[in-house]
Amino acid sequence: MKRLSPAKRTQLIVVLLVTAALIGAVYFLLIDPQKQQNYKLAKETSDRLADLDKYRKIISQAPATVKQLTDLSSQLDRAETDVARGDVYSWTYDTLRRFKAAYHVDIPTISQPAISDVDFMPNFPYKQVRLSLNGTAYYQDLGKFVADFENNFPHMRLVNLSIDPDNEQTGTAERLSFHVDVIALVKPNS
Repeated sequence: MKRLSPAKRTQLIVVLLVTAALIGAVYFLLIDPQKQQNYKLAKETSDRLADLDKYRKIISQAPATVKQLTDLSSQLDRAETDVARGDVYSWTYDTLRRFKAAYHVDIPTISQPAISDVDFMPNFPYKQVRLSLNGTAYYQDLGKFVADFENNFPHMRLVNLSIDPDNEQTGTAERLSFHVDVIALVKPNS
């Protein structure tokens, strides 16, 4: 640079600065945006490939999912065997009549069932039926009846059980008069 004249040196410095500015402008205006776009496209491609792998995995699990759904549906159908369906009055009367046959419990009065929304859980997919039973039994027979009823019917419950001495029967002071409400689930769309 010492052999160059000051004008030539200034021109060379200006040419080098302009060249550096042009290279910088080309990099920042053309190359860097393209590089950013390439990075974005690579990221989108990898995301889409990950989604595709996830969908392939889900599709490959479809037969297992169908089998699991079938198993769960059959389990639900078996669990719903004691859930009221169809003519609710007929179903409840028939169920109670068949169940009480094995016990020494006299139930002459079964009230008309009332269907309503389930009151112990909001947005429950089943309805409930409530009816009252009035009857007489000995203490041990009533206790056995209540225990076996709740064990045999997991979707039914006995509530508001009240027991009084049976005053209508003379000479049988051990016999009890009882009143109980039965709440049972009702299968929707049946």
